[in-house]
Amino acid sequence: MDHAADVPDVFDPRIYAAGIPHERYRLLRERHPVAWQAEPEIQGWPAGPGFWAVTRHADVVRVLRDHRTYSSWLGATQIRDPDPADLPFLRRTMLNQDPPEHGRLRRLVSRAFTPARVEAFAGRVRERARALLAAARQDAEDGTADLVRAVTDEYALLNLTDLLGVPAADRALLLEWTVRIIGYQDPDDAPAPLLGPDGTPLDPRSPALLGEMFGYARELADHKRAHPGDDVMTALAEAGLDPAELEMFFFLLTVAGNDTVRSAAPGGLLALAGAPDAYRRLADGSVPFDRAVDELLRVHPPVLSFRRTAAVDTELAGRSIRAGDKVVVFHASANHDERAFTDPGRLDLARTPNPHVSFGDGPHVCLGAHFARLQLRTFYEEWCAAMPAPELAGRPRRLVSNFINGITRLPVRVSGRPG
Repeated sequence: MDHAADVPDVFDPRIYAAGIPHERYRLLRERHPVAWQAEPEIQGWPAGPGFWAVTRHADVVRVLRDHRTYSSWLGATQIRDPDPADLPFLRRTMLNQDPPEHGRLRRLVSRAFTPARVEAFAGRVRERARALLAAARQDAEDGTADLVRAVTDEYALLNLTDLLGVPAADRALLLEWTVRIIGYQDPDDAPAPLLGPDGTPLDPRSPALLGEMFGYARELADHKRAHPGDDVMTALAEAGLDPAELEMFFFLLTVAGNDTVRSAAPGGLLALAGAPDAYRRLADGSVPFDRAVDELLRVHPPVLSFRRTAAVDTELAGRSIRAGDKVVVFHASANHDERAFTDPGRLDLARTPNPHVSFGDGPHVCLGAHFARLQLRTFYEEWCAAMPAPELAGRPRRLVSNFINGITRLPVRVSGRPG
């Protein structure tokens, strides 16, 4: 194991409230590309056995592609170990499965999540971006607005619920569930955690705390069978899934589908606010929006880390890894690896190639990447058309999390001429 004094901590979720710890990642890439990390007790969450942090781009890609060596099924995909009693439940979702079982479920949901179905929502996505941005300008008493609350939370949520086919009256439930599940490490962003009999917090992803969401998923599927529509939940309800698989798909699509754009949209705008020359090139048409979206995803990946478990004894970057060890890849570090990106600290909206891993790699590459890119491209296009150059009007607030790269507050100037 590495000596603790030589290895910067990238586990503590509180670190990320100050921003992505790029200097710590750089030190790890340079000196300890596969580094042992301790898992102390933090904010009442119990200590864990520790894990290997993987920070170089090539090693991250290797782990994500090699499911036989680095398993999603053995210990699921969150850094903290789940309760062993919850593992069979967690393995029902394709996120926590390995091929070939993973492939069967992915093929089923892929038929529901087709590019054609996604593209059919493009006009509605654009109308929503325009309406939310116009309302933010109109409602801003002092010319500023919290972009997260005024625009991006609603934008991500309503686009997803349209695609899923969730009735308008139920949409606030999905945001509530997402905040509870994603923001659980942040005492200011999520409700106070429920405590178990031993006084430790209960995992918000445990079956005990997901009953309400699963009950809703079953009711919605029944409704879609009786009243089918051209939406993802109708397709899933008619796909022949067993009830547990359908519940877990709803959980995965609700949380991952919402929070990807919910994190990336304000994060991208924050990056543009810090690079006015790059923004001007985007706004005047010098840079294609599709390429800019990928660069903004590179510098602000929605997901910071994902865990695998070594299925066999192996070696990575010269380190011996034992079967059963946790192996955690850090997307934000890989996206700034000097071995894969020229001048990675610079926002280069025209960057090509751009092999970022913000949507993962290998068999678990993000199924909703096409829908996320559509929403992000549209959001930036509509901002450039109608809003002033991004300028902070206060201090952003970041999510306390070592998993999701969230922005929970983003005060920006919304009055003034576009440009």
